[in-house]
Amino acid sequence: MDREDWQKKGAGHRQRLREKFLTLGIDAFTDDEVIELLLTFGTPRSDCKEAARAALAELGSLPAVLDAPAPRLGTIKGIGPKNVFALHFIQGVARRYLKQKLKGRQYITSSKEVADYLIHLLRGLRREAFVAVYLDAAHAIIDSEVLGEGTVTVNTVYPREVVLAALKRNAAALVIAHNHPSGSLIPSVQDKQLTRTLHLICSFLHINLLDHLIIGAGEQAYSFADQGLMAQLREECRTLHETLR
Repeated sequence: MDREDWQKKGAGHRQRLREKFLTLGIDAFTDDEVIELLLTFGTPRSDCKEAARAALAELGSLPAVLDAPAPRLGTIKGIGPKNVFALHFIQGVARRYLKQKLKGRQYITSSKEVADYLIHLLRGLRREAFVAVYLDAAHAIIDSEVLGEGTVTVNTVYPREVVLAALKRNAAALVIAHNHPSGSLIPSVQDKQLTRTLHLICSFLHINLLDHLIIGAGEQAYSFADQGLMAQLREECRTLHETLR
């Protein structure tokens, strides 16, 4: 097969993948087909099938491929800088989509979507990152932002900065989250201390800290609220407020 015939065959295969998506949707694709099509956005004249299969075999899953840093992707045969750009660009688009989709939505009815966004944002990071989601008095989502990176403790995430950021947006409630690069979903002593400190400070300013989520390596999150820990902190704060009257 000469080069011209190979290019025609490759173009036909990619067109079939596009038509498959348009007709049947993403659920009809295998993970390696998804990766293959994304890689072709970077190198449209190249056969990306084997590179996609190699990436999936080496990294283990579609999320792992999308989350992988550029140097790691670059070690996989057939994946170059243009392919890495395509993968990271679509990852960035997905994060912006999930973030903007949440604005104005009620947290109570959209908590799963908030968790999905935070999982997508924080999963796979090699360093800890701390995120705040700001809500109004009706618990509609105003905004979210990454407030710090590095080890998440009371000494590295300054409660004053979190509160100032909330006041700047006229937020009446907060949801905070951070990731555990180790993959563990078990809160540390420092995690609990940070949550208690923030909850106490926010309570004096009439800002309701609704939840603290820990994001591990998979698709799940640990919720302080679901485990009853936020209710315990609310009771502690209520007792303290009554003592100070």
